[in-house]
Amino acid sequence: MKPVVALSLALACAGCAAQAQAPAPAPLAAAADPISSLVGQLDLEKYKATIKSLTKFGDRRQGTERNRQALDWIEAQLKSYGCTNTERLQYQYTQAAPGDPAPKRAPGIPSGGAGGPPGQGGSTLFGNRIATGVNNDPMAQPDEKLRALNSELTPVGTSQRENVYCTKVGSQHPEEMYIVSAHMDGIGFGEAANDDGSGTALVMELARIFSAPGVETDRSIRFILWNNEESGLNGATAYVNQRKDLQGIESPKGSGKYPEPKWLGMIQHDMMLFDHGMPFQKIDGYGKPVVDEQGKPVFVAPPEQRLEADVNIEYQSVSKQADASAKLAWAFRAANDKYATRYPASVGFHMTNTDSTPFMDLVPSISLRENERGQQIGSGWDPHWHQPTDLYANFSDKDFLLGLNAAQTTLAGVAKLAGLRIKK
Repeated sequence: MKPVVALSLALACAGCAAQAQAPAPAPLAAAADPISSLVGQLDLEKYKATIKSLTKFGDRRQGTERNRQALDWIEAQLKSYGCTNTERLQYQYTQAAPGDPAPKRAPGIPSGGAGGPPGQGGSTLFGNRIATGVNNDPMAQPDEKLRALNSELTPVGTSQRENVYCTKVGSQHPEEMYIVSAHMDGIGFGEAANDDGSGTALVMELARIFSAPGVETDRSIRFILWNNEESGLNGATAYVNQRKDLQGIESPKGSGKYPEPKWLGMIQHDMMLFDHGMPFQKIDGYGKPVVDEQGKPVFVAPPEQRLEADVNIEYQSVSKQADASAKLAWAFRAANDKYATRYPASVGFHMTNTDSTPFMDLVPSISLRENERGQQIGSGWDPHWHQPTDLYANFSDKDFLLGLNAAQTTLAGVAKLAGLRIKK
């Protein structure tokens, strides 16, 4: 068993921004395979604790006080890990009033395909499906304390939003970087434990491990937690619009500092815990299939993680960076083969509706998920998606281990691409 970096997580506080700082982690020992040594620092209980802490802020709906408190807590944690150069990118977002046209999402992807009804990102829908949607009813949340925590809604009108990020600066090529990201906001009047506390915790854990003493990379790695994903990928789109033309520019000139290193790859994480498989028809207490009032079958999700559960690595085949994105996806599949401990990975080409979308025509971009976004999540394979049941308590260790295996996959993939070294 590899040694674990000593680090205690500060518990989240829904009503305060200041957090206790964790003790400095101990240096890692040099190893014959530094990637294996780093992957060994990932710990299920630390990952779960970070998700649990995020749920103390409820669903973290954008524009609310609980969202701002979560941003403050995330920033404090990143600093406590040693990723001290934390920054925020500010942007303006307009929340439409009821009855106004819904804001447009980031540029989309053709949907549909031969063989079945159209899905998202070009996928085809097969098999049993459950209706999906967003819960907008606070009273659907039976927990009174959580309902009260989530009671503040996004204010109507234009106001400021923020993304938070920190950067592992490359020792050889600080002018180049990989982006590792997830979105920290949620909706549905639950805890947003899976969507996307699971991805946020993954990115934070990687920031913790790459910030340990003795860990060096040739190229930079930026760990970004997006805001406003649920309202239309607005935080990621704002980042692209503000920073794409600043890539690789030294500032001040001659300083050796690059505020926006050149993007080499973008890796997004969005919902990491639930791969229970295709819904099946509900059976009543007498062993008979259940139907609704119209006589249609009633489908429900399997209660346990399926035996063939996997991490889905997706790129978008119609993007301008499709070939390079496919190469990046398969590099992560190879990292999973070598370093993941429990669940395998599969590669798909229908990446859609996630924060890598605004990047996909500019830089090789992939997303890691629990299921294929268009065909499976879009067919209701995760019944907690945008629902008040997206609660920490509704996921088992088997579910959390799927997220941990995604973390192993990304850590190993990025470590190899960025040129990992562990100093003695």
